[in-house]
Amino acid sequence: MTENLHQAVNAALATVIDPELRRPITELGMVDSVEISDDGRVRLAVLLTIAGCPLRDTITADSEKALSSVPGVTAVDVELKVMSQAQRDALKEQLRGAGGQRGIPFNQPGSLTKVFAVASGKGGVGKSSVTVNLACALAAQGLRVGIVDADVYGFSVPALMGITQAPTRVDDMILPPVAYGVKVISIGMFVTGNQPVAWRGPMLHRALEQFLTDVYFGDLDALFLDLPPGTGDIAISVAQLLPKAEILVVTTPQAAAADVAERAGAIATQTGQSVAGVIENMSYLEMPDGGRMELFGSGGGAVLAERLTATVGSDVPLLGQIPLDILLREGGDAGSPIVLGQPDTPAAVALVEIAGKLAAKPRGLTGMKLGLQPR
Repeated sequence: MTENLHQAVNAALATVIDPELRRPITELGMVDSVEISDDGRVRLAVLLTIAGCPLRDTITADSEKALSSVPGVTAVDVELKVMSQAQRDALKEQLRGAGGQRGIPFNQPGSLTKVFAVASGKGGVGKSSVTVNLACALAAQGLRVGIVDADVYGFSVPALMGITQAPTRVDDMILPPVAYGVKVISIGMFVTGNQPVAWRGPMLHRALEQFLTDVYFGDLDALFLDLPPGTGDIAISVAQLLPKAEILVVTTPQAAAADVAERAGAIATQTGQSVAGVIENMSYLEMPDGGRMELFGSGGGAVLAERLTATVGSDVPLLGQIPLDILLREGGDAGSPIVLGQPDTPAAVALVEIAGKLAAKPRGLTGMKLGLQPR
């Protein structure tokens, strides 16, 4: 068997991406052995992190597809094995860094992840739908994106993303499910059916802390936190655990809704956070004749942005206005975000434009190590 075929097989394996860790299986130490017979048959042994890996069939299929496309390969046999404890420990150390230390990676001085805490004054303004679609829009642009569903009592992100798979546990590390290129974690993935979560404040804080320390998101460009409405325990915990998170305030055009939403953004004056901007959802309904029906009034988003600018002492822009669209609701019910399923609709266009503004926001150098030394 020629050396060229061996090189081609190894190159093909480097294109097989672990569906949970989103890195090549060759980089993760998952390739146990590769044998190529004289007649072109390839026998591949892949190491899974755990025996019950939910995406074992995906790994098998992707490996078979990659190898079968190599000229000279006549057949592919994939055997799945399980990592030893030592191999899992090595993998965790590789992912978490030297020593495999637990901690919140987004607080590290070198982190380039933009963290957005999506807040609202009250429920029913479409905050979760906005969060999911913004995340998917950024992922569709090639960015690495994650979502923490921090609305423990009213979790809805898994359904909006069409996720039914449970997270994979590798000892004390949790691998979040991936949908549409977005890594997602939610308390809804750990409860049975539609069971309610009845926790007091300390348990809420601990759950959020575990999501941020034990869940392996990898190197993200953007992390969204879908907060519960109001300024309660979770909002305070986010400020403590992720002090550099920027607040995105979602409101409707109604004046009363803007009044309530102002409190969700004004909390930044007490926590030291910044407000990234205001998003006005359900702004209007486009009519068949091209006109607009403003079911919930108008101007609430602009007024809120002006008030928050005065309150926090820095510019808080109105990032965009999202029209009412039945397809947005239908996409949420079906677990298919509108920015992907119906990208040409007015609501999808507005959401993609807002996502573009968030992507263009500079990360800033506060707390960054620049590697400079005085001479």
